[in-house]
Amino acid sequence: MTPDSTIRHYEPIARSDESTVVAEFCQDPSQGTGYQSEAELEKAFIKQLESQAYEYLEINSEAELIANLRRQLENLNDLEFSDAEWEQLFTNYIAGTNDRLVDKTNRIQDDHVHALTLDDGSFKNIYLLDKQRIHNNRLQVINQYEAEGTHVNRYDVTILVNGLPMVHVELKRRGVDIREAFNQINRYRRESFWSGSGLFEYVQLFVVSNGTLTKYYSNTVRDGHIREGQNKRSKRKTSNSFSFTSWWADSKNRHIADLPNFTKTFFAKHTLLHILTRYCVFDTDKKLLVMRPYQIAATEQILQRIGTSTNHRQLGRIVAGGFVWHTTGSGKTLTSFKVAQLATRIPAIDKVLFVVDRKDLDYQTMKEYDRFEKGAANSNNSTAKLKIQLEDTNSRIIITTIQKLSRFVAQNKSHPTYAKHVVLIFDECHRSQFGDMHRAITRAFKQYHLFGFTGTPIFADNASSNNAVMPTTEQAFGDRLHTYTIVNAIEDKNVLPFRIDYISTIKTAQDVVDKQVTAIDTERALLDPERITQVVGYIREHFDQKTRRSRSYSHNSITKNGFNSLFATASIDAAKRYYTEFAEQQKDLPISERLKVAVIFSFAPNKEESDGILGEEEFETDSLDQSSRDFLEKAILDYNDQFKTNYDTSSEKFQNYYKDLSDRLKNRELDLAIVVNMFLTGFDATTLNTLWLDKNLRAHGLLQAYSRTNRILNSVKTYGNIVSFRDLEQQTNDSLALFGNKDAKSIVLLKPYSQHYEEYGFCIQDLVEKFPLSESITGEQSKKEFISLFGSILRLRNILTSFDDFKDNEILSERELQDYQSIYLILYDEIGRGEDAQKESINDDVVFEIELVKQVEVNVDYILRLVELYLEKKGTDKDKETRDNIERVIDSSPSLRNKKDLILQFVDSISTQSRVDHEWVGYVAAKKSEELQSIIDEEKLNGTETTKFMEKAFRDGEITTTGTDIVKILPPLPRFAKNNQHAQVKNSILDKLQAYFERFNSLVR
Repeated sequence: MTPDSTIRHYEPIARSDESTVVAEFCQDPSQGTGYQSEAELEKAFIKQLESQAYEYLEINSEAELIANLRRQLENLNDLEFSDAEWEQLFTNYIAGTNDRLVDKTNRIQDDHVHALTLDDGSFKNIYLLDKQRIHNNRLQVINQYEAEGTHVNRYDVTILVNGLPMVHVELKRRGVDIREAFNQINRYRRESFWSGSGLFEYVQLFVVSNGTLTKYYSNTVRDGHIREGQNKRSKRKTSNSFSFTSWWADSKNRHIADLPNFTKTFFAKHTLLHILTRYCVFDTDKKLLVMRPYQIAATEQILQRIGTSTNHRQLGRIVAGGFVWHTTGSGKTLTSFKVAQLATRIPAIDKVLFVVDRKDLDYQTMKEYDRFEKGAANSNNSTAKLKIQLEDTNSRIIITTIQKLSRFVAQNKSHPTYAKHVVLIFDECHRSQFGDMHRAITRAFKQYHLFGFTGTPIFADNASSNNAVMPTTEQAFGDRLHTYTIVNAIEDKNVLPFRIDYISTIKTAQDVVDKQVTAIDTERALLDPERITQVVGYIREHFDQKTRRSRSYSHNSITKNGFNSLFATASIDAAKRYYTEFAEQQKDLPISERLKVAVIFSFAPNKEESDGILGEEEFETDSLDQSSRDFLEKAILDYNDQFKTNYDTSSEKFQNYYKDLSDRLKNRELDLAIVVNMFLTGFDATTLNTLWLDKNLRAHGLLQAYSRTNRILNSVKTYGNIVSFRDLEQQTNDSLALFGNKDAKSIVLLKPYSQHYEEYGFCIQDLVEKFPLSESITGEQSKKEFISLFGSILRLRNILTSFDDFKDNEILSERELQDYQSIYLILYDEIGRGEDAQKESINDDVVFEIELVKQVEVNVDYILRLVELYLEKKGTDKDKETRDNIERVIDSSPSLRNKKDLILQFVDSISTQSRVDHEWVGYVAAKKSEELQSIIDEEKLNGTETTKFMEKAFRDGEITTTGTDIVKILPPLPRFAKNNQHAQVKNSILDKLQAYFERFNSLVR
């Protein structure tokens, strides 16, 4: 027998039990063609679940639900409870009287084992879920379960896991917007999920479907959406809104949207149980984060690579690792955290090192990891601290910079850590991790797996010519394990598309000839004082328009107007000149009218990089020339004066300046930050929507910089805004083709103004022809059509208002827009949020764009100015027209409509000699006190405690619905009254106080 024919023995390849995300899904072509009612859709769904080994139960009461829960937990735990043991477990652990949704979520995610005292005095661990052997858990399905809280509701389909409701599915018939199913689930939370023993607050995941489209989301998305809806000051689209629901997909990112195929994959028993037990993160903010399919697929690919390379004894080689290409903004940190967390559970793994580039990313990553799980990771501020952590067996996940890790390797030629079985995860694995430091680290460690995450990989086409040893990401890290490009992210609506203006001329005044602002290659021409003046003038003139300063929303419980921006310059010299010019142009303005501008830079090579990667700016300001450091010192003093801080250019204080500036950008406390390279990579601020650009960019650097602007925040932020003073059109197209695909431009870039305006014109024409203001809208179908059409107009108008060309080209007059908006709000009150809205059949087929209406809210100050104008004209032939205008403005405002009687009574009560502001304050205070006393008397509340409760609500900007404060105001009532009467009374009183709060909140000045 020749050596070649010898039978070889191979170790078996380690695999996960079953892949959670299917590799490639082939759609089932056998779909019905006839009309399908909602009842038929539900019946077919349940039948399919039964074919997938779910047990169907007919449960019609809470007693039956609890009895089934008892049986399932007995089966899971191989124990038959005595009545006393069950009462103890159910009352003290499962259905505690004071438990909230977050307590029950924590119980499923982090505290699913309970030490039960048995009748004989011994203890037994009782599991709600078996997370180690997932197929020990039993899945059942129920439907049309009826619950009575403040209203009676019937829930479509609920999945029970070991008897507990953990997944709820709300269905609508085909053709109905699935956002209506989302809204219906929100109503259940208000009205009945909490009722009885509150078992439906154990639901972790929600699924909404109309048969054609299906999405999923977590319980805290639903819960938070309700709480924000109750606080009408909150107008931002957060992680609690429908926009943060997720599509299910295969590993190639192809949506699996229709219900039968979604059921076949998402509701496969192992998939659903993996999602519930492995791929949720209950973070320290008490939010349940459910991973998206591309995040799960990447995680499993990495874990599988760890297993296979370990079994094949390939540690320390490139085949033991790989890289994940997930575009900027797609949630790479959550994916890497889950990889690190699950890797530490593999017995063979000693440590996981998460390696980042630069101290600021170290700081940001640590904050993110700490948010996912407090204390899960260990960060270090010195090489000495890193050494201690590497030697500490309890430090399982370590976050460090590549610079600190390479210094550790240089200072410790031999160390026991090098022989440990470690996983090295590199964040943003680009050029700085391909050179000497990378090679030194991989030579030192022997038993390692090396994985990289990047949004912009280096391919052969864009590799740096001066990095010949490892020019591409694949050569440095190994196989590409999973891909999710910017095209995928925008199609999934996980990030926003870009809108780009290339500014080649700037008009300084109507009588001045336009000046060319072009990307000339000489520094002298680019830094010409006249050009600097023109660019700053353009930014100041267009700032409010581009950053949407006419729109308001709530961010971190504080009302903000519009967004903020970065200004990327080509060099430190340019940054200095622009900062000086902003100061010069704003020096004579009142402080309240000035843009809040800051500048930050540190030493970095200014030469353009051949591979398009932005040069790294370190935090060591000592390398700056004296002139630049002196300038930066003065600029930081300006910042200190503006924000009452105490920073300078010394090493530690400069790092703190960076962190403070970063936080103020994220909180929209700063209007514009002038930068060279800082903040253009690895920085996320949802409030940032505009990048002003006077800098040549290409490939990686271009897409990284653009991506600072496209994080989802709210309904008015529909795209990332790029205003470029250089001609970068070809570089932009090349970058999108490289990191998306050849057709990426049509998906990633917003359509041009002309296309939006043409569509807007057609919609307005339809509106005026079909719904003239002189005629009322009657009939269910007409109302639905009007709501849909005017919603389209609101969405288009929201995009058009930031285009320069839209100015003076509005089609509807201001009065017509107000009148149509008033009709829209009347229908919203009638259909969308009425007490009996669920009884209206029309409600199944309409979705209101109410968030977009709220973005253009008028405030009380505006109304009072109209009142002053009315008093000036009182007694003339113009006074009726002015009063009608006040009424029209109120009718078109979502927040002022419920105050209309208050405002009009005030208008009619004051004389022409009155001081409007002074009279208004006294009037509101009297009405506020009078109406609260009426609620106290009517509901027999504790007057003193209720007054204190509402004072706190007005101070904090929201009503607190939990805790002891609400209990203090309630009338005497047995806590355990029949049919949960206590909870019903509490919710009824809260509804009244909430309505009172909404009526007076924006009037409290």
